[in-house]
Amino acid sequence: MATGLLNYYRTSTGKKMVMAVTGAIIFGFVVIHMLGNLQVFRGPEVLNHYAAFLQGLGGVLWVMRGIMLIAVVLHIVSATQVTLQSWAARPEGYAVQRYRETTYAARTMRWGGPIILLFIIYHLLHFTFGTVHPTAGHFDKANVYQNVVMGFQVPWVAGFYILASMAVGLHLYHGAWSMLQTMGISHPGWNRWRKAFAVVFALAVTIGNISMPIAVLTGIVTLD
Repeated sequence: MATGLLNYYRTSTGKKMVMAVTGAIIFGFVVIHMLGNLQVFRGPEVLNHYAAFLQGLGGVLWVMRGIMLIAVVLHIVSATQVTLQSWAARPEGYAVQRYRETTYAARTMRWGGPIILLFIIYHLLHFTFGTVHPTAGHFDKANVYQNVVMGFQVPWVAGFYILASMAVGLHLYHGAWSMLQTMGISHPGWNRWRKAFAVVFALAVTIGNISMPIAVLTGIVTLD
């Protein structure tokens, strides 16, 4: 059975299926993470209580992080291999690029992934470990609300998160579309609904994520 799975993975279809399954796991994490962070609109007590609840999960939290890490690694590896196979199959490229059958999100998928990975690393260093927090000396692991507000009060930090969230949105849009196609939901009669789901999902996550730095910059969410 293991040999059969390995042989299946060696095919382009197998790699795309791994991308789809791991993408679904990542999508779920992104939504849960966003919903948790949106607690910032409910004030410091609620957000800090939510953060304390997560920390109190102990081993369960680390298992979830481990699953997420494995999903991210497999997603990156399979995506890289699919890209290399595509380049090998068309080494010289086209004399004239034709974009009729693709979208901006699809064309930026290959470089969008690495950029998002760098953003995730920065995000962890910023809010989880506090090593690159812009307000040095004020990072308090127990006061997540303060960390978020003070971080986004720095315009370039808020701007970076807004731009990164838009890049994530583009990636999610094409990822959701491709994931459903790989999983067999690709009938011509369903394409309109598949596209609608991808658009709504990507917009919801993007708007939710950028609402937080914008709320801090505009004074809707403050430390007072």
